[in-house]
Amino acid sequence: MVATTERDGNTWYECEKCGLLFDSREDAAQHEENCDAEEPSYIQ
Repeated sequence: MVATTERDGNTWYECEKCGLLFDSREDAAQHEENCDAEEPSYIQ
């Protein structure tokens, strides 16, 4: 389930598995369906 959070006056949608933030609920939901709950490989 995608969590909603407020930062810098904007609404963000957070993947509850890995914590990645999105500006679109649809993008966050799509990501979460495919998320393996590990940190994204591009954040190293």
